[in-house]
Amino acid sequence: MNITNEELKQAVRNIPNFPIDGIQFKDVTTLFQDAERLKSVSENTYRLYQDKGITKVVGIESRGFILGSIIALKLNAGFIPVRKPGKLPASVIEETYEKEYGKDTIQIHTDALCEDDIVLLHDDLLATGGTMAAAYRLVKKMGVKKVYVNFIIELEELQGRKCFPEDVQIESLIKFPI
Repeated sequence: MNITNEELKQAVRNIPNFPIDGIQFKDVTTLFQDAERLKSVSENTYRLYQDKGITKVVGIESRGFILGSIIALKLNAGFIPVRKPGKLPASVIEETYEKEYGKDTIQIHTDALCEDDIVLLHDDLLATGGTMAAAYRLVKKMGVKKVYVNFIIELEELQGRKCFPEDVQIESLIKFPI
């Protein structure tokens, strides 16, 4: 049974005032805890990229690791983690960026990608776009062939898509007004 994206949307849990007051947190763990929902999220995402020639899926710490690794397996691609400072053991490059509620830095191993790679960047949520835009810049610094950007959820009113060049293909399974 394949659950539609609209049905998946109904399963997302809202947590008010997390991690700070005024933020309405969209909790994707409710999509992962049920086998049929997890299968549908992964199948629906896989279908978007099955014919794109993806060689690496880059997942953003930490919720991007969950579906990112599943999609990598389905696409017969490698999986690359983008992490916060001090978490990756080898040589890294990093990018610092503004978030909705502060500054942050992310890193990737310098040998994680090459110029022949076609990359799918994945994270759970597109809000203001700061984290993924930083990840996009990191990946682009590595000279890859092509980059696609994917989210499970997009908060449309926050207009996170504006953080990316117009030619970047961005896909979200579930869209919330905010």
